[in-house]
Amino acid sequence: MFKDIILVGIGSFAGGSLRMVISKYVQLAVADSFPLGTMVVNVLGCFLIGVFSSLPSDNGGLNPAVRLLLTTGFCGGFTTFSTFMNEHVTLVKAGDDFTVSALYVIASLALGFIAVLAGRQLVMSLR
Repeated sequence: MFKDIILVGIGSFAGGSLRMVISKYVQLAVADSFPLGTMVVNVLGCFLIGVFSSLPSDNGGLNPAVRLLLTTGFCGGFTTFSTFMNEHVTLVKAGDDFTVSALYVIASLALGFIAVLAGRQLVMSLR
């Protein structure tokens, strides 16, 4: 378990650091208020977690520890949006009712939006 925590921490550090660099570079390049840097990172993170989670683990494929470092660690630090979308795709591919996966997406977005508003309101009320 401790080894897994270290692997996730290393991956998170690398992913979070790269997220900052890419997001800032893209945002400076477009010089716009639209958060294109974040969107680029989120979409790239979705692509990467799709790649990492689909790589085979047998016959010399991806070691489970490396998969943990890359998915939970790197992609989790790079963007949690990638995990969110990967979970949505997993629900759809598992043959679950599409309504369940659609509700997951809608509820996650709505609750995330409300949580951000609540967090901002809390900080404002403490000032």
